[in-house]
Amino acid sequence: MKKQDCFYLGKIIKKYSFKGEVLIKTDGDLVENYFNLKNFFLENENDLVPFFIDRIKKHKPDILRIKFQDVDSEELAKKILKKKIYLPLTLLKPLRGKKFYFHEVIGFKVISEKKVIGIINKINDLSPQPIFEIKNKNRIILVPIHNDFIIKINRKEKNIELSLPDGLLELQN
Repeated sequence: MKKQDCFYLGKIIKKYSFKGEVLIKTDGDLVENYFNLKNFFLENENDLVPFFIDRIKKHKPDILRIKFQDVDSEELAKKILKKKIYLPLTLLKPLRGKKFYFHEVIGFKVISEKKVIGIINKINDLSPQPIFEIKNKNRIILVPIHNDFIIKINRKEKNIELSLPDGLLELQN
């Protein structure tokens, strides 16, 4: 499986038990969508390696508790800590309207008040409030991702129209 054919699901954040269970922090909050999967792909250097699932449970709204086959000790679980988890893009259900997957909008043009602000370069989701990182010439503009700001997403033309609060862009000059 090639990385460009996959989406980032999350990361193994810690060991859970002495039997090799691990916790995966997911990039979303619908962990139930992954209960019927047979395997995940773990990033190992530049390769994606399939790890087959023995058991999978919801630990928290955005955390899965997983027991992989052949990972049956604390030592083996320790070896896969901090590994990134990927799944094939074919598993994603298409979203419509103002809903989107983070990876889907990278490279989209951002428009506000009929002017192009820039291109979405990255989405920073390390903070409680995810943020668009928009590249505009020689600078990066940070815009919180909030449903109230999004007017329209045009997937065909690859752009997002935003209605931003007064002064937000000026704060970043």
